[in-house]
Amino acid sequence: MNRKERAAETEAALKAAAQRLFATRGYLNTKITDITAEAGRAAGSFYNHFASKEELLESLLADLEEAGDESAGLPGHSPDFADPAAIRYHIAAYWGFYRRHAATIRALRQAALVNEDFARKLTAFRRAQNEELTGHADYVTKAGLRLPTTPIASVVMMSALIDNFVQMWHDGQPDLAEEDAIDALTRFVYRGFTGRDY
Repeated sequence: MNRKERAAETEAALKAAAQRLFATRGYLNTKITDITAEAGRAAGSFYNHFASKEELLESLLADLEEAGDESAGLPGHSPDFADPAAIRYHIAAYWGFYRRHAATIRALRQAALVNEDFARKLTAFRRAQNEELTGHADYVTKAGLRLPTTPIASVVMMSALIDNFVQMWHDGQPDLAEEDAIDALTRFVYRGFTGRDY
């Protein structure tokens, strides 16, 4: 293994260790020395890759953005939010995304509580995600249906609802099977977007 490959392996190990610790201890309670110990690396090796714990979290945020972009191109994707199947697809996709990245998502929220710069970055990330979905809401009005408010505000409400519901479900409430929860959330969001039952 050459030097570049070893460096990439160490960086990946540090990020994976951080995610494991963020999941069990939380971002605020995890120290850099905890991360290097968990990764099985020397304490000083961290600074060859990241200037701070915040910079590591920024790298994880970039990974989230990349993962989100990849999920938009998966088979079955439809932007037509007048179709309940398209809404269900997006809910199920986010459900899986949250499951895979829960530790990072929670770490970002914790960092945003104590760091204004992170709060701005997290807001910008959410804004970009919502703006990408705004065109999906336009299909509702094109179908002759009425959104509850402007397309962007409708998408922001939908995203907040889905994100909070998924987080609460992963925390053990409500007590629903995963598919039942996705179906219920789909019906709720579809009715909110279109005024129609599903």
